[in-house]
Amino acid sequence: MYKRILVAVDGSETSRRAFDAALELAKTMGSTLQPFYVIENTPMYFDAPGYDPSILRNQMIAQGKELAEQMNKRLAERGVQGEMLTAEASSLDDVPALVLNAAKTNGTDLIVMGTHGRRGFQRLILGSVAERCVRQSTLPVLLIPSAAGPFEADSE
Repeated sequence: MYKRILVAVDGSETSRRAFDAALELAKTMGSTLQPFYVIENTPMYFDAPGYDPSILRNQMIAQGKELAEQMNKRLAERGVQGEMLTAEASSLDDVPALVLNAAKTNGTDLIVMGTHGRRGFQRLILGSVAERCVRQSTLPVLLIPSAAGPFEADSE
């Protein structure tokens, strides 16, 4: 049913669970899986006195490279086609816009994302990338909650 799956990853445990779920789904369906990582430039930190934004950006680039190695290895181990894609957020293109654009550009049939399930004030302040993607997407979006248990591979 789904030939091309995009999974948003950020290195968190929640996004790793989403990756695991997407990997198993892709394996089962014979789909291509594209993990997608965004280097986020948070503008609120840029105006802080003495703050060098390149430090955070360089750390995020390094984290992206490490994630790419791990996830590309897991894809190969499971025999699933795909390779991690990376983009960089800007004041014009935030994370949800980049996820949706990557899905459109890559001919994605399904977007998989982890969700922290924040509520109330925390959700208001932090927002929700997953929620914005669900609201704005024209594609199906599968949300994997942070409380989801580990996904176990079927014995072959």
